[in-house]
Amino acid sequence: MGRRDAFGWSVGFLFVCFLGYVEAAVKTYQFDVQVKNVSRLCHAKPIVTVNGMFPGPTIYVREGDRLLINVTNHAHYNMSIHWHGLKQYRNGWADGPAYITQCPVQTEQSYTYDINVTGQRGTLWWHAHIFWLRATVYGAIVIMPKQGSPYPFPQPDFEFNLLLGEWWNDDVEEVVKQGNKLGLPPKMSDAHTINGKPGPLFPCPEKHTHAIEFEQGKTYLLRIINAALNDELFFAISGHSMTVVEADAVYTKPFSTESILIAPGQTTNVVIRANQVPGRYFIAARPFMDAGLPIDNRTAIAILQYKGIQNTVIPSLPQLPALNDTSSALNYNSKLRSLNSPQFPCNVPLKVDRRLFYTIGLGVNPCPTCQNGTQLTASLNNITFVMPHVGLLQAHYSSVKGVFTTDFPDRPPTPFNYTGATFTNLQTTQSQLPRLSKIAFNSTVELVLQDTNLLSVESHPFHLHGYNFYVVGTGVGNFDSKKDPAKFNLVDPPERNTVGVPTGGWTAIRFRADNPGVWFMHCHLELHTGWGLKTAFVVEDGPHPDHTVLPPPKDLPPC
Repeated sequence: MGRRDAFGWSVGFLFVCFLGYVEAAVKTYQFDVQVKNVSRLCHAKPIVTVNGMFPGPTIYVREGDRLLINVTNHAHYNMSIHWHGLKQYRNGWADGPAYITQCPVQTEQSYTYDINVTGQRGTLWWHAHIFWLRATVYGAIVIMPKQGSPYPFPQPDFEFNLLLGEWWNDDVEEVVKQGNKLGLPPKMSDAHTINGKPGPLFPCPEKHTHAIEFEQGKTYLLRIINAALNDELFFAISGHSMTVVEADAVYTKPFSTESILIAPGQTTNVVIRANQVPGRYFIAARPFMDAGLPIDNRTAIAILQYKGIQNTVIPSLPQLPALNDTSSALNYNSKLRSLNSPQFPCNVPLKVDRRLFYTIGLGVNPCPTCQNGTQLTASLNNITFVMPHVGLLQAHYSSVKGVFTTDFPDRPPTPFNYTGATFTNLQTTQSQLPRLSKIAFNSTVELVLQDTNLLSVESHPFHLHGYNFYVVGTGVGNFDSKKDPAKFNLVDPPERNTVGVPTGGWTAIRFRADNPGVWFMHCHLELHTGWGLKTAFVVEDGPHPDHTVLPPPKDLPPC
């Protein structure tokens, strides 16, 4: 074990000192992937964990530090871990999605993720990025600001991490296999969880309700992470309003709200004052779904308990928006704005070099091995992504031919009334090789993601690896390339790594392609990712040696 620093973190460290103060450190973590029996809902089962913990350990690091995380796989599944939201400049080898930037870590093998945390501070998270294993393999990443750099909001007295998740009584991988065999969606989760615990609305709640303690008059920072596989969630605390101060590890203009909406993959930091009558208050999370599709709509509960209050006091439930409350969802997202201060500017690209338009569709393809002869699929521009059997970044770096093509279309092959008409032909295109899009280094990209009514409209949270992007516009219905750009926010749009595309609507994002490599982009609903709702960008090297992909590490896992 390393020494403990002022935060009580157990770290291995290498300090680089300048003028007597700590400038940077190397933080080391050991992640042992292992199977452990865990009980929830009066039901025990073996789950894949990191260090026997569910959720897994929190990574604490400071902006400017270097992270060395050794992952040793003792489970019977192949494993890769994604450090969600860390930009990994020139360093896709440490990004983690299986068969995109690395081959997975095989049983009884190890791999060290070597990450420089540069220009980022706030709440991110890590999770398994292979199969559905992130159902139990996930944890928080807390990036503290550099020494002497205060928050741009009042310093909280204390802070808590709240990770929202899902729980299946059955083995998740078996659930998925059964769904694939039938050609249907796998069965939905049996519970939602807060820090791995469903709470008192579920069977056997005694041990499985998470509680946090507040002290009257103190201020608290809650770091909220949606680690659920398939559900956007509303979140609220009875009797307490929240001030949103950060989203996806980027400071926002503070605003007060009674509830937040958080999609899978997203993080939100809120400040709360313990200014209510001392008592016990319920913390609640439950889904948002406005497309009329079946969903696990049960509510996860945790407890906020003021210091000195007895456990016999019965809490009250908070007022959460209704399951299908579209207006609350759109209204909440419209309030998010970048801080755009001199210290934290909003560098949204004003000139666009490359305009992309991707339609999001669900489809039905023939499936001879499925019981009903068909299987559900998903696509971008009607292309269902085909997973490779080797790492795409390795193939790109070593110029290996025959692994992928770079002919992904910039727009759908056939324009149509995306959100209006109903369709009879729901078959998608599946190529022999993954089709990627090549992007010139340092070019500015505008991507419009358009939901469609192919099979069903639905909200889709999209995550781009290797980058943050600016959400410059969003709307309901079909994107109008002549009228809608005039309404874009090019002053203080929110900067994110994961964004929701509204049901039957569109979202426009912009980013500068200044990070060379192969970068995954996918829907963060695990159901849709598995059906092929994903692609990747090949961002070319730049002219300077500092603008090229770093050489692969010696311990990069083989396929």
